[in-house]
Amino acid sequence: MIYFLLGLTVFGTVAGDLFKAKGMRRLGELHSFHPVALAQMLGRAAASGWMWACLASCAISFFGFMALVSVADLSFAVLATASGYVVETVLARVALRETISPRRWCAVALVTAGVVMVGG
Repeated sequence: MIYFLLGLTVFGTVAGDLFKAKGMRRLGELHSFHPVALAQMLGRAAASGWMWACLASCAISFFGFMALVSVADLSFAVLATASGYVVETVLARVALRETISPRRWCAVALVTAGVVMVGG
């Protein structure tokens, strides 16, 4: 049960972040923090399917994490969910076609090692 909830939490977080990145790239950069510009951006975001998918995924992650900490130690849950950073980096490369520097790949390797140590 613990690993199912961990997977649900990580899946929700990763999917939410990918949907958010995809949606925000389509919406464009916010150039002004004027209330009218913010309201326009909020309106465009509310009309975006990517942002709704992000919201649903983040809700899955939130409730999955709540359930996870009800059955597992917080010190395990928080550290184990860091595996999401590894998955996100790989998917950023594959799905979003981002360039990942060697330094970032080294960081991914360190996070992976840390997650393995926590799980063991």
